[in-house]
Amino acid sequence: MANRFVLNETSYHGAGAIKEIETEAKGRGFQKAFVCSDPDLVKFGVTKKVLDVLDGAGLPYELYSNIKPNPTIENVQTGVEAYKKSGADYLVAIGGGSSMDTAKAIGIIINNPDFADVRSLEGVAPTRNKSVPIFAVPTTAGTAAEVTINYVITDAEKSRKMVCVDPKDIPVVAFVDSEMMASMPRGLTAATGMDALTHAIEGYITAGAWELSDMFHLKAIEIIARSLRGAVDNTPEGREDMALGQYVAGMGFSNVGLGIVHSMAHPLGALYDTPHGVANAIILPTVMEYNAEATGDKYKYIAQAMGVAGTESMTQEEYRKAAIDAVKKLSEDVGIPRDLKEIVKEEDIPFLAQSAYDDACRPGNPRETSVEDITELYKSLL
Repeated sequence: MANRFVLNETSYHGAGAIKEIETEAKGRGFQKAFVCSDPDLVKFGVTKKVLDVLDGAGLPYELYSNIKPNPTIENVQTGVEAYKKSGADYLVAIGGGSSMDTAKAIGIIINNPDFADVRSLEGVAPTRNKSVPIFAVPTTAGTAAEVTINYVITDAEKSRKMVCVDPKDIPVVAFVDSEMMASMPRGLTAATGMDALTHAIEGYITAGAWELSDMFHLKAIEIIARSLRGAVDNTPEGREDMALGQYVAGMGFSNVGLGIVHSMAHPLGALYDTPHGVANAIILPTVMEYNAEATGDKYKYIAQAMGVAGTESMTQEEYRKAAIDAVKKLSEDVGIPRDLKEIVKEEDIPFLAQSAYDDACRPGNPRETSVEDITELYKSLL
């Protein structure tokens, strides 16, 4: 069986990378941008940094900001209608996963009108045409949506998140500029950073992992482990490293899938609007313990990448514990809650467990699971 790997056509990295938007837009002959960015980024002037580049280059655009933190079907539908009226020929997504996921769904529907029903995009949709070209400018170091073939849209009517997987939605160019991330508050930096770590660890142990993806994931774990604390403290070095680490994690997991940490986190976002990174960070150590028996010696290399010394002389039980403990320590150091007591209502657990089991990320988990197992995992976190 052949292993497929899909990445951006081009990516720019480092402080000031957004200046290259002019180069790419003019080089590709684009005429007008449809800019997707969430209201808070517009309000606090983060979006303006990119709009200033467009203005300075004489590149026309229209701004769309009807985007929620967990973007909904309605956000996509109104975006599609606004795009049609705009006369744009490319998308610029500025933000975290919410802006980029919305842009991906809009871009796919515009070029695949037979998928105008957003629900039809769930899972691996058989779309025929590539998305409208997307330029992606991340403002958080976590989701790596700028380099992935995935997007997540909330079905508010059913209180569930739809995971959509489509290689035709990947942004053509990513501009990973750490200066766009400098205004992220401490809590958001911690949450999105732990999301990136979850991507790297789940991607490394997922059922679809192989040598090429392992290379990306181990390097991502190493970068994130050494830089997240600094990024939370807003050091330039920490920001720069995290911008790279989360991108490298995305290069891997986008191509091999994730596991039940994400499956369990998605319904928390849909039902309680829990920040995705916070949910992942709380759940990750518990699921690592659950999955340990199905991971061979991989936890040894996770522990090493997390900076744990002496793993070569450890028993399997010891290095597995060391890897989990290192994740717990990092999570604690950046201020992530330890459990779901303040988030989950016990009476909702049957719904959450079934939603997690039905989630598109669940089949990638290295250990076979069940609704009953997931129920017990949720309960153990209360």
